[in-house]
Amino acid sequence: MKQFNIPTFYKSPIISKVKKLRKVDDPRKKDFTPTLLDFGPVQFYIARHFGFCYGVENAIEISYKALEENEGKRIFLLSQMIHNPDVNNNLTSHGIQFLQDTEGNELISMDTLTPEDVVIIPAFGTTLEIENKLKQIGVDIKAYNTTCPFVEKVWNRSQKLGESDHTIVIHGKHNHEETRATFSHSSESAPSIIVKNLEETKILSEFIQGKRSKEEFEDYFKGRFSPNFEFKNHLTKIGVVNQTTMLATETQEIADFIRQTMIQKYGESNIKDHYADTRDTLCYATNDNQNATYGLMETDADLAIVVGGYNSSNTTHLVELLEQKFPTFFIANDDEIKNKNLIQFFDIHKKEIQEKLNFLPEKSPIKIILTSGASCPDSMVDSVLHKLLSYYKDTKEISEVLKTLETEN
Repeated sequence: MKQFNIPTFYKSPIISKVKKLRKVDDPRKKDFTPTLLDFGPVQFYIARHFGFCYGVENAIEISYKALEENEGKRIFLLSQMIHNPDVNNNLTSHGIQFLQDTEGNELISMDTLTPEDVVIIPAFGTTLEIENKLKQIGVDIKAYNTTCPFVEKVWNRSQKLGESDHTIVIHGKHNHEETRATFSHSSESAPSIIVKNLEETKILSEFIQGKRSKEEFEDYFKGRFSPNFEFKNHLTKIGVVNQTTMLATETQEIADFIRQTMIQKYGESNIKDHYADTRDTLCYATNDNQNATYGLMETDADLAIVVGGYNSSNTTHLVELLEQKFPTFFIANDDEIKNKNLIQFFDIHKKEIQEKLNFLPEKSPIKIILTSGASCPDSMVDSVLHKLLSYYKDTKEISEVLKTLETEN
């Protein structure tokens, strides 16, 4: 796989070493068991796969290339490049400005742009409407387009499905940048509709089976289906694609449920005329991160710490998985760990910052799961590990633990 040139301050001496050793030992990623770093009184279970993915590293490399090549010019990011505040703050500290927030609201009017300005398209991609507006202004949208190749793969699959008269069901959060972009591209070539979860899919299936009316459909899915959607004709032949950061297992559940609905309506022998298998649109990195998280859930850890941006969809899903078994703390960075007795974390259900006293159990050894989302630099995970280590006496030296790991591998 391609090696990207990203700033060294995003890399780490500990996590990078662990990843390198696992890559040598398991190049095809068949083993999703975590790596155990045993420091004596505290032990860390490190996920087999986490952190920057191909798309994120590609976006970071292109963004810094834009800075190097355009000194003196105005440089804009269409919106957050990735959902990590530290990465975005570092880019803005170099003079990059955001044109929109994550909801698509303008922070700086596009009418103020000129053909000489540089606009970076984020890893999530963007809508055809915004692309066309930038083109009309004269902005070169290809020079620094960081759209993830796996997002583009979903768009290409949608186009192919549209060419064979399929309606596209998009599994995603309708207000997420990537879903907005995918919906825009998909709607260009096929009737499209967005579902957030299996519950909404079950309701969609009632419409497919003719159990609910057109008026109910338009009310329930308002703002989430493409223009000129024909209720009677566009629910007879379906393919499912997804926002690449959603839970792969949930996307598969949605696809399976719709497939079964089509079998009930049209019969098993006719399923190929009414349903397309689209498993090839799942993002490998999201899939690997989630499989690695299932591996973490097989451990006997005391708690889990997940590092990443609070508006990161893929990171939130890791938290959802881990909290099924462990006390799980979702933190933006090591600053959220105030001391050995207090941690601040993001509650994904209440959507607010909370505090937890005595979050580290009084036991020895204490076993801590440590992982992060696809938009989190390894250096931030290193910082969390270092901070937690500082609360314990008589821990083994990091070099000793890594040497032991190297010997074992």
